Amino acid sequence: MSADSKVQFSEREALFYHSTGRPGKIEIIASKPMATQRDLSLAYSPGVAVPVRAIADDPATAYDYTAKGNLVAVISNGTAILGLGNLGALASKPVMEGKAVLFKRFADVDSIDLELATEDPQAFINAVALMEPSFGGINLEDIKAPECFIIEQELKERMNIPVMHDDQHGTAIISAAGLINAVELTGRKMNEVKVVVNGAGAAAIACTALIKAMGVRNDNVIMCDTKGVIWKGRENVDQWKSAHAADTPHRTLEAALEGADIFLGLSVKGALSPEMIMKMAPRPIIFAMANPDPEITPPDAKKVRPDCIVATGRSDYPNQVNNVLGFPFIFRGALDVRATTINEEMKIAAARAIAELARQQVPEEVAAAYGGQQARFGEDYIIPAPFDPRLMEVVPAAVAQAAMDSGVATKPILDMDEYRHSLRARLNPTTSVLTMAYDNARAHPKRVIFAEAEEEVVLRAAIAFREGGCGTPVLIGRDVVRQKLADLGVDDPESFELHNSRVSPLVPKMVDMLYERLQRKGFLRREVERLVNQDRNVFGAAMLKLGEADAMITGTTRSFAQTMREVRQVLDPAPGRTPFGIHVLVGQHHTVFMADTTVNERPTSAELANIAIETADVARKMGHEPRVAFLSYSTFGNPAGNWLDPIRQAVQILDIEGVSFEYEGEMAPDVALNPSLAARYPFSRLSGPANVLVMPGLQSANLSAKLLRELGGDSVVGPMLVGMEKPVQIATMSSNASELVTLAVLAAGGISL
Repeated sequence: MSADSKVQFSEREALFYHSTGRPGKIEIIASKPMATQRDLSLAYSPGVAVPVRAIADDPATAYDYTAKGNLVAVISNGTAILGLGNLGALASKPVMEGKAVLFKRFADVDSIDLELATEDPQAFINAVALMEPSFGGINLEDIKAPECFIIEQELKERMNIPVMHDDQHGTAIISAAGLINAVELTGRKMNEVKVVVNGAGAAAIACTALIKAMGVRNDNVIMCDTKGVIWKGRENVDQWKSAHAADTPHRTLEAALEGADIFLGLSVKGALSPEMIMKMAPRPIIFAMANPDPEITPPDAKKVRPDCIVATGRSDYPNQVNNVLGFPFIFRGALDVRATTINEEMKIAAARAIAELARQQVPEEVAAAYGGQQARFGEDYIIPAPFDPRLMEVVPAAVAQAAMDSGVATKPILDMDEYRHSLRARLNPTTSVLTMAYDNARAHPKRVIFAEAEEEVVLRAAIAFREGGCGTPVLIGRDVVRQKLADLGVDDPESFELHNSRVSPLVPKMVDMLYERLQRKGFLRREVERLVNQDRNVFGAAMLKLGEADAMITGTTRSFAQTMREVRQVLDPAPGRTPFGIHVLVGQHHTVFMADTTVNERPTSAELANIAIETADVARKMGHEPRVAFLSYSTFGNPAGNWLDPIRQAVQILDIEGVSFEYEGEMAPDVALNPSLAARYPFSRLSGPANVLVMPGLQSANLSAKLLRELGGDSVVGPMLVGMEKPVQIATMSSNASELVTLAVLAAGGISL
């Protein structure tokens, strides 16, 4: 299991994740067309000679003609891998690949991992320095102290591109952001606080140096290592520790903490005792950042000092100090102004921008993904959520401005407003919202019915759902399910909740409820009982109706239409709503919502209008301002046809209702999505390409969705069933386990309600 109690998984699942399909987590794709001989001639010989000559004449043009300006190397020698120690360069590769993925996921920075098989600092430095022509920046990772100090400093001196050891500065920047807010909340000032730092490794020294640069007085900081306080005159202290040696009579952590305002822990589990906290100043600030287990847990700290503010490195407690809030966006800003280094001014700017973001109102898509909870600046929210989409705009802009102000930017940004707009456009907010939906599921776990538990793909999804900390899977199937769980490597199959519809004690209650519902629709009581006993979808829907679970996922063994009929025997549409399905097409920079793709064969004008309104609402929950296009083979009457009236009447309904989103139709898909074609219709009310496509009928919608799933380059989420009285999702028969888990998480989180 993972050491993080909230996000748990088995070793089997972790190895399967990294090995399934294409091994590893990254691949390289072409960013230019490569379909024809002419394309290849331009990409390579002879066309490539032209940019070669241009770069030889002016090296700065390498940023214009190659990927250098958006390419960061993630480099390690594996001497300090996570909390695992020195396991070697090769063993660090999964971590470095993961870091490369985070760069792309959070800041659209292309990244490649490099593992160097040397523990000789000078050999490492020489190897990295020789690669300067290849990269726009260097992210050093998992290198032990004190070598990491030597390596980073010399590389910064030798190289003319940004170099940052994230283990040091990433933690320093995020913790500094949290401290800014904690100091403000407790009515303190940076130049007055007394700080005790426990730990003297790379991160601790970087944290200490940064807070001193931000105003904390040198003589107000005491640093401790495993031997106690680092005091002036203590023997056998290296140059990096001695820079923070204190002139103090204290010799132990406990003594140093008496009257202290702030504890910064970058040490080991349990290093801070409740008795030590009792001696701290009123409203103490405790950053217990030992990983994976903090120096003291927030509940234990709050138990003895209810007035304290606590931050940790853990996602299952408030105020997570998470490096992903920093490094992708810091490099984004540095790359965009072609900075020659990442200096103190840029780090401080990043910390202040992150701190300021925590004080702002949380946007709707973040709150929606967290189950509607509205986080607010306060003792339990001094650091923004890691998946807040505003980070991409706020932090790079602050870093870029600091680089320009401090004179290390070689390509200044002339229009900062335009730059911030371009940052927003770089990433698709849907990816953040989906990630936050998982985070919300872990924070508020629900009971989700997996109605077809005898299917292996469903069981894999149920296992992943539970081991991922997303909630409790409620399995429906016969006793054979437990053996199948064991076959899939589950150590404790008896711990899974299993309901057999033939012998469940819930059956009489279900029959009573369902007979009352169906008795005037031609069903005898014995037929209702047989239906409950034999149909797992009916049984599962009845469990949901009776409140025995919070959500339901099904659909892998039968067609959507058949499954929907079975579910509808038990569950109704939500009052005043039309049930329908949405396929969500997710690309790197865009999301398109397509509806209705599953339920209504020939929707009426009123149903089309309702589908548009409901899908626009889902789009907003996922971070997008909806632009709705009612699709047709005809664009504004050309060519004329027999099936256009319902679409036109749906548009008229929206006109009357005065909805708060853009909409237009009837229009062909290419006009809806292609700005150059849309420009032919200057009267169109859409300000840009449509992102909500309302389909005219089920045949065209379902065909389009399945073609795009199989042939398109986008990821596809769904179909999401919208408009039912209870959260139920009907997957496709071709769904894999990962897709089933996503639908289960969305159902539990209520995004589709």
